[in-house]
Amino acid sequence: MHGAAEPELGRPGLGRGPAVRVLPRLDDANRFFWTSGADGVLRFLRCDTCRCYVHPPGPVCPYCLRGELLPEAVSGRGTLHSFTVNYQPWIPGDGPYAIGLVAIAEQDDVRLMTNVVDCPEQALEVEMAVEVTFEQVEDVWLPLFRPAGRPRPTAAGA
Repeated sequence: MHGAAEPELGRPGLGRGPAVRVLPRLDDANRFFWTSGADGVLRFLRCDTCRCYVHPPGPVCPYCLRGELLPEAVSGRGTLHSFTVNYQPWIPGDGPYAIGLVAIAEQDDVRLMTNVVDCPEQALEVEMAVEVTFEQVEDVWLPLFRPAGRPRPTAAGA
């Protein structure tokens, strides 16, 4: 595996998140966000007046209070602002997994609480470059983040 550290002996690697996920209720205000992964592109609302990105979705731009908010694609890149590793198996089958706060590259104050995947625990670092990957669950595409530039795992090589 390209640069991937092995988990410590006796300690499993990190999982992709909780064994059971509570999915968001899709509505007209958030559907664009939770379904944008269908084409592999992360989208946020952006003000057409001041050009600031807004997340979570809201009815008005909190920066200028004037512009219309419209979904716009972003690069899908960001930095890991903070993280924690959950070891508590709240549900049977839950292994340890990383929960991260990711700042998007386009605007540092737009941040997502998400899971960091495809990364051994000891490789997690604040300010590491990450990129989006999506996990489809029913009609929702969950944006997860992985170290930027790492090869994507395949079924045969995972």
